[in-house]
Amino acid sequence: MKINWGTAIILVFVGFISFIMFFVIKMNTNEKYEHDLVTEEYYKKELAFQKEIDAEKNAKALENNITVKKAIEGLIITFPEVKNYQDISGTISLYRPSNKKLDFEIPIVLQDNRILIQDENMIEGRWNITIDWTHKGISYLFKESLTY
Repeated sequence: MKINWGTAIILVFVGFISFIMFFVIKMNTNEKYEHDLVTEEYYKKELAFQKEIDAEKNAKALENNITVKKAIEGLIITFPEVKNYQDISGTISLYRPSNKKLDFEIPIVLQDNRILIQDENMIEGRWNITIDWTHKGISYLFKESLTY
């Protein structure tokens, strides 16, 4: 049987469309290629963005801001010594861009001006750390990307 040009073009188009549809279906059904929003409540978080900007501005106005340092026992977060550590409250959020199952959040409970995040909670790689804290009613926000 001889195939003319019209039949060949139709077969090529059908083959190409089948090829593309295979990959579209594979990417949408395979959990290995899971694709999510960066945050679950994206729009809700967007509305609170101005408060976040103000808190970051307050943190940058401090003489000594928070320092984050990797140590043998884990990640040491040091708050400014000017502030009384007993009046500090808030949360520390660690976000792992490559795997949302590794994300975690801990409340700030200080015995001195430092807090330690144990080494077993941290996996090597890139982390985004966000420290949302208040001192005497003033909000502060510290953000940093680090490689652990």
